[in-house]
Amino acid sequence: MRQVWHDLIFAHWPVPVEQLRPLMPAGLQIDTYEGQAWIGVVPFRMSGIRPRFLPAIPWLSAFPELNVRTYVVAEDKPGVWFFSLEAANLIAVAIARRWFLLPYFHARMTCQADSNGITYSSQRIHRATPPAAFKGNYRPTSTVFQAKRGSLEYWLTERYCLYAADTQQHLYRGEIDHLPWPLQLAEATIRENTMTVPLGLRLPEVEPLLHFSRRQEVVAWTLTSVHP
Repeated sequence: MRQVWHDLIFAHWPVPVEQLRPLMPAGLQIDTYEGQAWIGVVPFRMSGIRPRFLPAIPWLSAFPELNVRTYVVAEDKPGVWFFSLEAANLIAVAIARRWFLLPYFHARMTCQADSNGITYSSQRIHRATPPAAFKGNYRPTSTVFQAKRGSLEYWLTERYCLYAADTQQHLYRGEIDHLPWPLQLAEATIRENTMTVPLGLRLPEVEPLLHFSRRQEVVAWTLTSVHP
């Protein structure tokens, strides 16, 4: 699948490994940076979503998305584990749940850009699921840079696969390809963030680590089995 991500902010908080471990399937190791685990809340919008070599379908190829994630390792390959993904397109939610085994939820979402930055709102409306919401404003505050290999910014953002599990807890990996992230430092006013409450996780009362990216083109590959 090809897709383009726009107006994205990585908002990361440090969390104890012990809080994340009960939420992980067997076979996945929680990845840490200098012994510290992290959880991210990442709002953005998507466009150009389509299978490779096929045109985009207008009513299915562009919508806001928001994910809650942490970082893991399996078979010595670091990647991303998604606790949840919100999307404003119900058909896309159904497809992603079935074909990519990802915990997508339908949400009422808006993402608006103006001279002051990005205004973002997400309210989960998926049937028979706990509520979760994010509302805030964010904007870049620096020139564009690429994270240096070995830095925390690189560790958090330069990850080229995702992990998923089926109902029997069998693990799968999906490769992801993109150029290095064009990052900017950022600031944000987060008015509401209950995205981790359904997980039983309370984020620490500290300012998140923030990185903004204006645009990133991505290719996501089909899932393959992981044999830990």
